[in-house]
Formats: sequence, structure tokens, C-alpha cells
Amino acid sequence: MNQDAWPPTEAALRERLAAVDAAAYARSRNALDGAVTGLSPYITHGFVTPLQVLQAVAAGGQPLHLQHRLVQELGWREYFRHVWARLGEGIFESLHPGPLADAAYAAGLPADLREGRTGLPVVDRAVRSLYDTGYLHNHARLWLAAYAVHYRKLHWRAGADWLWAHLLDGDLASNHLSWQWVAGTASSKPYLFDAANVARFAPPPWHCAGTALEAPWEALEALARRPGAVLAGEAGAPGVSGVQEPALVGETRRWLPAAEAAPVEQRHVWLVHPWALRAAPADLPPGTVRVGLWLTDFHAARPWSARRQAFVEARMGELCDVVWRTDAATAAEALHGARSVQAVAEPHLQRWLPKLARCRPAPRLFPEPRTHCRSFSQWWKAVTRELAGCAPSPSGIPLAESL
Repeated sequence: MNQDAWPPTEAALRERLAAVDAAAYARSRNALDGAVTGLSPYITHGFVTPLQVLQAVAAGGQPLHLQHRLVQELGWREYFRHVWARLGEGIFESLHPGPLADAAYAAGLPADLREGRTGLPVVDRAVRSLYDTGYLHNHARLWLAAYAVHYRKLHWRAGADWLWAHLLDGDLASNHLSWQWVAGTASSKPYLFDAANVARFAPPPWHCAGTALEAPWEALEALARRPGAVLAGEAGAPGVSGVQEPALVGETRRWLPAAEAAPVEQRHVWLVHPWALRAAPADLPPGTVRVGLWLTDFHAARPWSARRQAFVEARMGELCDVVWRTDAATAAEALHGARSVQAVAEPHLQRWLPKLARCRPAPRLFPEPRTHCRSFSQWWKAVTRELAGCAPSPSGIPLAESL
């Protein structure tokens, strides 16, 4: 996919929804040239909810059922949010021991990996694609993470932070818990791959024939469990040219001009944040002011790419009457004179948003299990039990009435 594949517009979203081929997705999603939906940037930033995705697919005449691969993959997103809701900041620490102690992994990204010049085509092409487009196919993300953690002994947290910063669809729960799944700190075993796996699912330019990835599977497993061991003869291979990592953009502005704050005085306010970029609810009071909010408390700590910032800015500019770039304390002061303030709840902003607004629950596709589920399979069983007695939704899938 090219760097202009995700215009931040309703028209582009509708075009992507209309192009979804659920049957082809189920057959080919593991291949880099498979029929993936490309909807993740729009879902992550709240243009559309997972339920609306399934409703749009069903409305196009494609029947879905609970065990359909597309439904399950949307389920993974909600499962990761389930874990985040239960553990909070705990998702940024290893959930349980992996193949090696945390201390066995480096905290800093190797320069050849950061610059896409390891000599392994699958890795170097993944890095280039990440920088060029802000997107990676899920299989490429798994390969990149497995290489970094198991074959180069990089701590999963360092790799997850790096990848998240450049992804257009970066979600802290999905990204960091996926890296933990690969690392074996949130799964029963580490995820590994070899040259044959790449050859099966990637086009020829990604293949790794003649490289260390052609080692026997047992040797790769042993390497992953041996401290200090890395793939020999590939890192920094001569003649491999690198790429420059794009600069990241943070938010440091912590003041709010009176002219920007004035429109909310004695008005109802709808806060639009980067994870809720959809039209305001129809039941808001007449004359509600739509305020776009960039909270520097979050963005200064977690800068992201200029491409992602531009994506959000363009959409926020269409939706909002005014846009604020400020910290939570200044925003609270500016909102003090408002008659009411509402927003969509969002875990990325959980530390600050509930202090600024009455937060409406974010739309869910599945009911929330009553207990903490420590694996996707456990969560999926709990969800299907909850749904057993529910009536079918417009998507054809039984969903809770609250959805």
C-alpha cells in the first residue's frame, strides 16, 4: 500500500468498506498480497466502529457468522482492550516470564535494524514499508517483532515503542500486547519464523533464501532461548544500504489563547480527540461547540509520525469548530465555564479525559466478560457464552442489546 492509501475522509472510508471481500479475506489474509481490508487506521482513530464495519459488510450482501475470520480478527482488538482495562499500565511490563529473563534483552534498537540494513530482505523491506507508508501487514509485523526479540535479543518493549511511533494505526494495547505475544511473555510460547514461512506468505523480493533464516527449525528455537545469541552473518551485511528513520512529532505547547478558549463559555461542548474522529452524536444539545483536543500530556510523552499527525489534523479540522493543543490542566481551566462537556471514553487518554468531560462509553462489538481473561481463547469462549442467548444484530451476528 502506498503512502496516500488512507485519505482522512468519509469518502475514502466508504470506498474501503465497499471493497471488503469477507470471503477472500478469510482465505488470504495471511499473505502480504492478500485481501486485507486496510481499515485499521480508520478504526483506530474512530472514523468507524468494528460493529459498523460488520454492518456495512452484511449490508453489501456478505453473510457473516461468529466464527468468521473477519469477526474474530476484530475480536482480537477488543480482547487487547479487555486486557488493558484490567491491567492498566501493567501491559507495558512483561505479563509473565518469556524464554529468557528481561535482563537478557537489549533496551536500545540496533542501528542496522532501525535503518533497514540487516541484510535480511524480509526485515529490511518491512522497515522501509513502515517508514514509507505508516503501515505493515500483520504478518510482516509478526516477522519484524520476532526477528527483533528472538534473533537480535531486543527487549519487546523497545521494539513495541518504536513500531507504535511510526504506525498510522498504532494502538497501544494491540501493538504492545502483540509484541508480548510474539515475545512469549503474553502467550504459551514465543512466536518464531523461518525462510520457508516468508516464502509461503510474501512476494519474492521479501524472500530469504540463502540466509541464516534457512537454519533448521530446532536451531532457530535454540537460538531464541540462548542469551546473547543472534543470527550470524546478517546484521550490517556489506553493500546493504539503509534508510533514514522519519522524525517524530510531539506536542509541547501548554498554553491556550483566550480567543481560542472563549467559544466554550456557557456553551455545551463536545470534545473530539484523536481516537474519536467521527461525527458528533445526534442527541447533543443544539448549538454544542465541537472542540478538537490534542492533550500534550499524552503526545509529549509519546510522539508519533508527521504522517499520522497530518491524518488526524485534517479530519479534526473538518469536524471541529476550534482545535486546542494544550495540557489537561489548561484545558480544564478553559472548560470551567462550559455548561456541559462530553466526549467518547478512550483508554489512551484515561488518565486525563474523565477529569475534563462526562465520558460516553466507547462502542463495543462484544460484551465485556465478567472476569479477566488471560488468553484470547479464554476471552473468546466467555464472549460466545455471553452471546448465546442474544438476538441477531443487523450484521447477522448475535450481539448484546447494549451494543
